[in-house]
Amino acid sequence: MKQLTLTIASCLALTLTACSDDNDNTKQTDTKVPHPEDIKGVNIWFDSGKAEIIAAKTTMSNNEKGAAKNVILFVGDGMGISTVTAARILQGQNQGKLGEENLLSFETMPFAGLSKTYNTDYQTPDSAGTMTAMITGVKTRKGLVSIPSSVPRGNCAQSKDKHLTSALVLAEQSGMATGVISTARLTHATPAATYANSADRDWENDAELTEEAKTNGCKDIASQLIDFPYGDGIEVALGGGRRNFLPKTVTDQEGDQGKREDGKDLTAKWLSQYENAAYVWSKVGFDAIKPETTDHLLGLFEDSHMAYEADRANDKGGEPSLAEMTDKAIDILKKDKDGFFLVVEAGRIDHGHHAGNAARALHDTIALSDAVKVALEKTNEKDTLIIATADHSHVMTIGGYATRGNPILGLVKENDKQGNPKTTASLDNNGQPYTTLGYMNGKGYHVKGDDTRQIGRQDLTDIDVTHLDYHQEALIPLKSETHASEDVGIYASGPSASLLTGTNEQNVIFHVMNHAANLKERVTAR
Repeated sequence: MKQLTLTIASCLALTLTACSDDNDNTKQTDTKVPHPEDIKGVNIWFDSGKAEIIAAKTTMSNNEKGAAKNVILFVGDGMGISTVTAARILQGQNQGKLGEENLLSFETMPFAGLSKTYNTDYQTPDSAGTMTAMITGVKTRKGLVSIPSSVPRGNCAQSKDKHLTSALVLAEQSGMATGVISTARLTHATPAATYANSADRDWENDAELTEEAKTNGCKDIASQLIDFPYGDGIEVALGGGRRNFLPKTVTDQEGDQGKREDGKDLTAKWLSQYENAAYVWSKVGFDAIKPETTDHLLGLFEDSHMAYEADRANDKGGEPSLAEMTDKAIDILKKDKDGFFLVVEAGRIDHGHHAGNAARALHDTIALSDAVKVALEKTNEKDTLIIATADHSHVMTIGGYATRGNPILGLVKENDKQGNPKTTASLDNNGQPYTTLGYMNGKGYHVKGDDTRQIGRQDLTDIDVTHLDYHQEALIPLKSETHASEDVGIYASGPSASLLTGTNEQNVIFHVMNHAANLKERVTAR
């Protein structure tokens, strides 16, 4: 199915070729078809659509309970539908194609649906509430990390006996190997929800705990990762956030101060409590890790969040890519005969959008696609459920009437009346060019000159809007662009993947993973 989907996509490439089916087998010919829509018998759209139906008929839907030995959940933080579309086009254009015909790796998976992302108290959600829904099966309020909505945010006392159980916890209790990866801080809301319970997502280290939280014995999120009490502990934890694991009296290898006030070096504790354990902070250290001799791997590659994919090469100590971390994690986790459960977050898609910087957000989306590609290649769809989704969307939109193949980060250029691409940018009602991508709100709001009373668009005529540092225009001025409320995509392959088609409440994702791997029953059976 994967190969057939890619074949169909390749039929829609810049140099179009005729595609047809012969005895239900899709094949390509060498015939060049410049305008297949108008040539009888070799219409590329008709034939590729026909091939999709043939592929769908051959896709087996395995919904048997417990059929998945392994489960991998990929989360593109902030990866809304418009982000997927724009990243798909950018990746294709970076490969020398027009772009629109391209598919990201997770888009080749046979099943897709939608996820409703609202929190119990917010129409537009945050990552703590959304990830809690996906990983525990229970929707909750903004700011709570695997805590039910009956608990007010920041109230430690009320949260103590109301911890929600995550799929990762169930997996560890059932004997599976477990891992969590993020390009954000490992203590950030999305990865934290997999292993921690916290009445406030901001309690990432002990210095951030309120006096009420300290009095009532709540633990900070970093401590909960290291002191994870289930099974034989989390096997792989890779990401940023080194400062939350080191005392404030310690300066790390890249010159940054720790933040802990309790004096604990949690990286040292990780090494002391596990056999065959390793801690790494750089790309060199990461590359030296041998999966066959490493059973517990902690990697903290940055003081705060890891670098954007587009900036990764500039990091002092070097950082592995999301694909490289996924690859090594699978090699370590697959040693467990009982299977594994892995969560992988592309956390910085969200941060690029908050900055109104579409280029970095899209490059990180492509990096997630690369990581999913690794997982698809290293696992078998017969026994591994792979889900790629987002926690929420952003207010980036794709607009204008740009010609086919127009740079997705560029100025809009339309076609003339004969259907040929224009060489000059399209202009708004005030005679100004504009970009395909823009934001409803955020930092990209502009005024005319220095007079803030004279509202108007910036003249983009001589500005390189495709530059990595360019911030797309925004309608409403805010210090940080906001999340959006619309549904996000779910893409899936493997056992029980077909259960995620249609429009779903976000918490259904947990229940599909639980069903596919039989998590709760496996725990009970032990």
